[in-house]
Amino acid sequence: MEHALDVSGLEPPEPMERILEALGTLEKGDYLRIMHRREPYLIYPMFENMGFAWHTRPGGPAGYEIFVWRQNDEAACAEIPPSRWSQPRKQK
Repeated sequence: MEHALDVSGLEPPEPMERILEALGTLEKGDYLRIMHRREPYLIYPMFENMGFAWHTRPGGPAGYEIFVWRQNDEAACAEIPPSRWSQPRKQK
């Protein structure tokens, strides 16, 4: 199931705080779709350390869409509509 989070209008550090809070609510089969005006490079190592995989797609309504799911959660990865992928899916 998709959980959408638009942080495009927020100033730092609020986007990171909201994203980390939302990740804590994800259950098996869920993924988080983040709309952000910038690519949040600094949060990617946090995702990895917390056991999440992600895919970033430039060009969303806010500038970037970032899809985040628990590593090895194939059900969540499969829930992301194919039109959301700008390149082949891969687990990180």
